[in-house]
Amino acid sequence: MSETTTAATELTSQYTAQVAGDLESNLKEQERIGADIAALQQQLTALQQDHSVLVNIQQALGVAHEPHEPSAAVENATVPSSQQKTEVASPGKRRARKSTATRESATAKKPAARKPASKADAPTARPTLVELIRRHLAEQSEPRSAAEISTALSQAHPERNIKTKVVRVTTEGLVAKSQAQRTKQGASVFYTAPAAPEPVAAPQAGEKPDDTGR
Repeated sequence: MSETTTAATELTSQYTAQVAGDLESNLKEQERIGADIAALQQQLTALQQDHSVLVNIQQALGVAHEPHEPSAAVENATVPSSQQKTEVASPGKRRARKSTATRESATAKKPAARKPASKADAPTARPTLVELIRRHLAEQSEPRSAAEISTALSQAHPERNIKTKVVRVTTEGLVAKSQAQRTKQGASVFYTAPAAPEPVAAPQAGEKPDDTGR
């Protein structure tokens, strides 16, 4: 009995030491992966911010922006491995899906009656940042800085991510095209709408010449 007890104790000690080592390795691996995920999340956040700024600059330049769908590789990277395994279909299921897809495509090929598109169904064009800035400056009676213009437009259009840097670049572009005026007060720069040209006085009809000319 003493030998059996001793062997069991040694075996228990070995398993205990092995489990403790595996737990330590597991925790270290979790910390490493967690640090990698945090670093990748920071990179993703920075890229999203840069993307927003670039889109605003593109809109300011009057270029139409088409949203890009995320690549299939990114979408698949977020799917857990267990879910991916369950989505693997057997050859019999694949054939059944292929036949169903064939029937659906044949049904979709049938011509359907199309209703004429009305003017009410046409999408409303959203004004560009250039138009918003020109309209805002035209409504102001005093010069406005780029920060003030950005704040006013953000309050009027909360659905648009308007940045002060993009507003400054866009307004400078209007100044270069003589569609806005730029003034400097100390270290601050202010913008106003372009001044309207002064009308030229035309001679009134029926005006008599001076008596000295007789």
